[in-house]
Amino acid sequence: MLIPSINNSLRELIDLLNQLSQEEYSSSCAELSNATIGEHTRHILEMFQCLENQYDSGLVNYDKRERNTRIQTDTAFAIENIVSIQKNLDKKNKNLELLQIIDGEEIRIESNYFRELLYNLEHCIHHQALIKVAILQCETVTIDPNFGVARSTIEYRNQCAQ
Repeated sequence: MLIPSINNSLRELIDLLNQLSQEEYSSSCAELSNATIGEHTRHILEMFQCLENQYDSGLVNYDKRERNTRIQTDTAFAIENIVSIQKNLDKKNKNLELLQIIDGEEIRIESNYFRELLYNLEHCIHHQALIKVAILQCETVTIDPNFGVARSTIEYRNQCAQ
C-alpha cells in the first residue's frame, strides 16, 4: 500500500504541474516566504532521488542532494523526474543507515528502505500542503481536494462521512 500511496501523491503533483505556466511554477510566492512552487517541487523530488541513489550503498544522507535548479524552473523536466522516481520505487526492503550532520556532529541512525519511503511520502505531503496554499491564488488551477492532506486524515474524514 505504501508504493501506491506514493505514486498517487506524485501523480497529483504531475496533474498540478501540467496546469501551471512556467511563470506560475517559477515565480516567488509571498505565501511560500518568497520561495517558488518549483523550489518546493525540486525539494520533494530530490529527497526521493537521494534515497534511490544511495540505496545500494546502504548509507543515506539527505543533505547530499543535487539541488538541480532545472527541476524548479522547467515543469516538463520536473515531470520527467517524477516519472523516473515512480519507476524506481519498487525495491526490496533492506536495512539502511541515515547520516546527518547536526551542529557539527555526525549522527547515524538505523533505518530501512520502507521506513524511508514512508518518511519521503510524509515529506511530500507536507510540501504539497505548502504548495496548495500558493495554488489557491491561481483561479484556473484545479487540484484534488486531498492534495497535501495526510493519508491518515483522509481515512479519518472517510470514516466520519459514513
